[in-house]
Amino acid sequence: MAKLIILLSLVSLSFGLIAFAFEPSPLQDFCVADPSSSGAKVNGLACKSPALVQASDFSFSGLHLAGNTSNPNGSKVTPVNVAQVPGLNTLGISLVRIDYAPWGINPPHTHPRATEILTVIEGSLQVGFVTSNPGNSLITKTLQKGDVFVFPVGLVHFQRNVGTGNAVAIAGLSSQNPGVITIANAVFGSNPDLSIDILAKAFQVDKSVVDQLQAKF
Repeated sequence: MAKLIILLSLVSLSFGLIAFAFEPSPLQDFCVADPSSSGAKVNGLACKSPALVQASDFSFSGLHLAGNTSNPNGSKVTPVNVAQVPGLNTLGISLVRIDYAPWGINPPHTHPRATEILTVIEGSLQVGFVTSNPGNSLITKTLQKGDVFVFPVGLVHFQRNVGTGNAVAIAGLSSQNPGVITIANAVFGSNPDLSIDILAKAFQVDKSVVDQLQAKF
């Protein structure tokens, strides 16, 4: 299925020129990632020689295993993207398994390169996302086993286990390398640290509060 994404449209009034750029469909059967290659990377990793491709380049084992949720968030994300399955390179798709302890959260985060579609396998999850400025509307819903929810690309979103037992979800993402930016980690755990002055003013809190938060990340 052809996938056309218009990335840029430039109109020059003085010359009457219009330029378009787009992401074409793959022109080969596959492009299995070769992380060790020093070759050129075009919207993905360099390709392994087709003569060296094996079935293992397209498979992953272990998604049936529960993730370790013994951490402050009470959740564990098990990714299956191009880093785990080299055959996903250039194909624009990946998935994750997410395990949640009771009241565990997958904290507010974004995927800069992917829309996400999530389905609940076990348990109950409160899920939601926040729209962009200036509305910043919270779109939220409680999901039960078998329910599905979509998180649009780039928007801040979260999940929380609201059941009394463990919960499990599977999510598909529209990129082989969707990326993830966890808001708290990015803001308070950057390297080097963001200026306390900037964060105190942005969050309208005392500098001592920012200092405490940065110490946690």
